[in-house]
Amino acid sequence: MTGHIHLAYDYPVLGAFWTMMWIFLWVLWIFLLVRILMDIFRDDDLNGWGKAGWCAFVLILPFLGVFVYLLARGRGMGKREAQHVAAQQQAFDRYVRETAGTRPASDADELSKLSELKAKGDITEEEFQRAKVKILG
Repeated sequence: MTGHIHLAYDYPVLGAFWTMMWIFLWVLWIFLLVRILMDIFRDDDLNGWGKAGWCAFVLILPFLGVFVYLLARGRGMGKREAQHVAAQQQAFDRYVRETAGTRPASDADELSKLSELKAKGDITEEEFQRAKVKILG
């Protein structure tokens, strides 16, 4: 056996800290790059050439491209994200309304439900008359 044995204490705590720091910064950088690319494609104000130019700039010169993009267009990123979230929420609400079939019940439907409740004995004659007046009135 002519090999070196590496023990856990051969890697100092500060070295582990710096390794974790670099991994964290790398993941943060990837996240920022993806967010900027999403913002470029989400923006309706940019035409195709503008989007292609920003994408090329961000992908060919990543550090400079990201910093220039944040300086030039960073203020609108939050507004575009808020608009996107609002549009998604409206689409979801519309989908839920259509799927649930929440249509206003007609007077006839309400009266039939009311008469079923009266027939079962869940409500009295007085409650039935009051609810009927409320529905028709």
